[in-house]
Amino acid sequence: MISNRRYWFLLLLIFTAYLIGMCATLLENDSAQFAVMAMRMFQENDFINLFKGPNEYLDKPHMHYWLAALSYKIFGLHDWAYRIPAILATLVGAYSCYGLGKLLYNSDTGRLASLIFMTAQTIVLSVIDVRTDAVLTASAIFAIWQLASYIENKKLFHIVLGAIGTGVAFSTKGQIALLVVGLPLLCHLGYTRKWERFLSWKVLVALLVFAVTIAPMLYAYYHQFDLHPEKVIRGRGDRSGIFFIFWEQSFERLSGKDIGKNSSDYFFFFHTFLWVFLPWTVVAILAIINRIKTLFKQRFSFRPHSEFLTVGGIVFIFAIISFAQFKLPHYLNITIPLFSVLSAAYLHDLQQLFKEKTLKVLLGVQYFILAIVFIATVLIAFYVFKFENVWHYAWMIPLMAMGIGYSLKREGYFYRIITVSAFAAIILNMVMNVHFYPSLLKYQAGSEMAKVIRHDGIPTENIYKLSERYTWSLDFYNQNPLKISSIEGIRNKKDIWVYATDEELKNLHANGFDWDKQYTKSDFRITRLQAKFLDPATRKKVLRKMHLVHIY
Repeated sequence: MISNRRYWFLLLLIFTAYLIGMCATLLENDSAQFAVMAMRMFQENDFINLFKGPNEYLDKPHMHYWLAALSYKIFGLHDWAYRIPAILATLVGAYSCYGLGKLLYNSDTGRLASLIFMTAQTIVLSVIDVRTDAVLTASAIFAIWQLASYIENKKLFHIVLGAIGTGVAFSTKGQIALLVVGLPLLCHLGYTRKWERFLSWKVLVALLVFAVTIAPMLYAYYHQFDLHPEKVIRGRGDRSGIFFIFWEQSFERLSGKDIGKNSSDYFFFFHTFLWVFLPWTVVAILAIINRIKTLFKQRFSFRPHSEFLTVGGIVFIFAIISFAQFKLPHYLNITIPLFSVLSAAYLHDLQQLFKEKTLKVLLGVQYFILAIVFIATVLIAFYVFKFENVWHYAWMIPLMAMGIGYSLKREGYFYRIITVSAFAAIILNMVMNVHFYPSLLKYQAGSEMAKVIRHDGIPTENIYKLSERYTWSLDFYNQNPLKISSIEGIRNKKDIWVYATDEELKNLHANGFDWDKQYTKSDFRITRLQAKFLDPATRKKVLRKMHLVHIY
């Protein structure tokens, strides 16, 4: 393993990138949407009912929103406060990767698994574009670690902590948590033949603890939905929140019923994985192939210092989520801790078994990834969004120099693989968080218009929109959701502001409205980047306009 000094230095650098990203403007849609949903909880002191805009929200449980609202209570209504639960959860997830790696293999594997987890691209992104996955991922891997520890040593302490972790995961995203925790553990039990561990009174205690942990969430669902069969949710009445979270939720996602379909590509997560686990993707692929080959050679017979928990969990989770008709890249986050432990074990084995040829090839691959990162950062800094602040060079040049320096350092392949890979993640995400996202978010009209509103002292309670089109970032930074109206609804109102699209502005003018002040901001769906937007020469062709007008 690399020295303690270098290990903590690399963790400090990636954590610095995390902290810088915490201060970025919230991204639409999901991150800003969830922040607004938690904001309503905080402002109205209502921790029971979930709303998405004006509509009752059934889709996801409450834990993520409770944690965000609690953070608002402690720190105030800020974008960085919304991200605090995610970054704390990520640290728990990293420590749990260490714990699981140490349990299944050894301390060095655990330490490396933690570093791999912290530098995986989708994990870094999950602390910037915060959704429910940071809390889900951390609580799930914590539960797996603790329940696997119980299987190994039968201590009540571990199974109780595992039950709490599973309960938090279930209260964050529902049934998928039970699959994510349960499938790797079933693989572990099957491989170690320790089924008798769950024929114990301690399991009953754990089930009771799990029930107590999820009780607040179940009560909130019951209070909001089961007590009100008259409510119509997604076109259906008589909806039971309890039945939904225990049965309907995951089947809706698998079938695409009610929430819609966005992909029938069964290989979506396979090609998505190529970027979400950067810079460790190739290591992970080789690790999976190697472990599966070894298991088949051994005919899945139990061997000391071997395990089936990680690769079995990955294979079964991949198989299940690949059949879902609604897919998004961040759904893979739940598998990243397992990939991290498996990849760390593979690299550690290569070093211990003196597989110099394989390590040399892997080092060449990681050099190539670092080179791609260098090219990408130069393009971002000097073409996509040009550096305007000369102080950016003060951190970018030393970071790139250190990356090159460690690449050229005369030391073992194993040590260079770890260091070069970590630096690839650090350099890329420092450039993204310090420069790319702040530049990109200038094209998010809602948050940019909120700056105008705050600067000019425009009363937020007098701002209307003419449709139910969501305006999450504007709602959050105004700290007051826009009122929804229509052209007829505002006809007799005076001294009001209207936030409108080009088409809505034309309709206002056609219906006899006039205004004496107008602010305009460029707008783009920034979470759906495309080549025409990234190219400064064609960017204007894909931009929309949003307007704020004062009707007197």
